[in-house]
Amino acid sequence: HRPTPERPVADPQRPATPDPVSLGRRRLFAALWPPRMSRNQVVVGVLLAALGAALAIQVHATNTSDQFLRAARSDDLVHILDDVTARGQRLDAELRDLQTQNAAIQNSADKAQAALTQAQQKAKDLQILAGTVKAKGPGITMTISDPQGQVKAATLLNALEELRAAGAEVIQIGDVRVVVSSALVDLPTGGIALDGRTLSQPYIYKVIGDPNTLAPAMQIPGGVVASVKSLPGASTTITPGQVLVDAVAPQPSPDYAKAG
Repeated sequence: HRPTPERPVADPQRPATPDPVSLGRRRLFAALWPPRMSRNQVVVGVLLAALGAALAIQVHATNTSDQFLRAARSDDLVHILDDVTARGQRLDAELRDLQTQNAAIQNSADKAQAALTQAQQKAKDLQILAGTVKAKGPGITMTISDPQGQVKAATLLNALEELRAAGAEVIQIGDVRVVVSSALVDLPTGGIALDGRTLSQPYIYKVIGDPNTLAPAMQIPGGVVASVKSLPGASTTITPGQVLVDAVAPQPSPDYAKAG
């Protein structure tokens, strides 16, 4: 029989040795509490907290917007797209209408301008034919010399009629413009008068028209040149070229007629 070993008996005067794990926990707690933070650490912590809150709000807003768009695509977005398309089509139609109206106005303005230009030209032509304005153009200058006074009004009238028959548009004899109502007469004292004005010698015809037609028409057998040549001392010269008719006829003022 082995003797039972004796168990050690704790000395009531000696303190117990602490557990190493418990000792480490107490030291860690003592180091962390109470917390000792500097001012910079506090500021950084506040900023981090604010940033986290902002990120959370943004994520929530994004999720909400995405949810709205996903919900709207099937209904509202279709209507919105249709409205935008219809509005665009209406604007295009209005634009085409405006362009059509503008083209019509422009066309009307062009026609009005063309009509005005034509009317102005016609008025000028009528003024030239009436003898109320000067005129210039190609033609001939015909000079009848009669130093012996053998030429009569009938000879000058015959020349005038043949010039008109050959296509003369404007005629001036001496300083007098020839018009439709012009008249040539022999004066009792000698000489010839045109529309009441005495013509001086030589008798100079300024004629606007086709010179290639006018000149030959004066030289036909039995025509103006031949008739003048048959008179003692009389002669005729014809010069083609540019002609300026600067004599104008007085514009009559009607006593009774008024514009309608």
